[in-house]
Amino acid sequence: MTTNRRIIRAVPAALLGAVLALSLAACSGEGYSTQCGLDQCTVTFDRGASASAEILGIEVKLVGVQDQVATFEVAGEQVALTVGQAATEVGGFLVQLESLTDTEAAIQISVN
Repeated sequence: MTTNRRIIRAVPAALLGAVLALSLAACSGEGYSTQCGLDQCTVTFDRGASASAEILGIEVKLVGVQDQVATFEVAGEQVALTVGQAATEVGGFLVQLESLTDTEAAIQISVN
């Protein structure tokens, strides 16, 4: 096989690797952090923060926590969640409260 053909075959694989690396990235902002895969993200909010995150093309924010119930706004709709509750559909996404501590609330959002 010639060198040019090897290069032509290697380029798509390298591009795919770069796209996967970017899509599996973690990022954070003031009051939150995210960990995303190809079709799902986990957003961890500081409980006292007034923050929102843009993930999977939608906005997510922690509205509040009372007792063991965390209320989030996902794609413009409010949803109250508890840890261990089955995933709930909101705006075409599946959402689930991953964890709730004294300092953080983490929500997992998946493409439905």
